[in-house]
Amino acid sequence: MTTNFGKISIKQKTGEEQLTLSDRETGLKLIDFWRWSVSDIISNATRGRFAEFIVASSLNIDLTIIRDEWGPYDLESPEGIKIEVKSASYLQTWNQRDYSKISFSIKASIFWDSETFTQSEPKRHANIYVFCLLKHKDQVTLDPIKLDQWEFYVVSTSVLNNYKRSKSSITLKSLQNLTPSVTYDHLRQAILDQHSLSEPSTSH
Repeated sequence: MTTNFGKISIKQKTGEEQLTLSDRETGLKLIDFWRWSVSDIISNATRGRFAEFIVASSLNIDLTIIRDEWGPYDLESPEGIKIEVKSASYLQTWNQRDYSKISFSIKASIFWDSETFTQSEPKRHANIYVFCLLKHKDQVTLDPIKLDQWEFYVVSTSVLNNYKRSKSSITLKSLQNLTPSVTYDHLRQAILDQHSLSEPSTSH
C-alpha cells in the first residue's frame, strides 16, 4: 500500500446528493447538513468564509472552483492578484453587553507546501488585504446577505508591512486612516486600483 498520497480532487456538490446506508437512501440530503451547519452566517467562522465568497463574487472569480481551505492566501483574482480576506462584525449571535470592538488580524502566517513538504517563513503571502465589516448595528434587521450592510477596506500588503503600531492586528480607526471604505459594487475596482499602486513602476 502506497503512503505517498496525492491531493484529492473535490468536485462541487449540488446539495441534492443523498446520504445512503448499505446503498439505500436515508432521506437525508447534503443540503440538510449545509442548512444545519452553516445557516448562522453571523458567527465568526462562517461569517469569515461568507466574506471570502462575497469578495470572490465581486472579482468574478469562478465559483465552481472549490475554496482552498489550506492555501497560503484566500483568493486569487482572474488578474492574478493574491488576496487575503478578513471579517468583523459589531453584532454577534451570543448575548452582548455592547457592540464588539472592531479589529482585524494582520499576523504573518506560515504556509505548509504539500507539494514539497516544506513550510515557509512567517510572512504575508497575499498582495492585497480586504477587510470586510458587517457594519449593521440593529439586531432585528441584521442580515449578512444584504450586501449594503457591509463595507470594505482594501489595503496593499506593502502598506501593512510598513504599519508601525502592531504586527498582529489593526483597528478600524487605523484602517480608516489608511483608506476609505468602499461598497460592494466598488470593491473590484478598489482592489485593482490598490494592486496597481503597489506594483513597482516599469516606466523609465
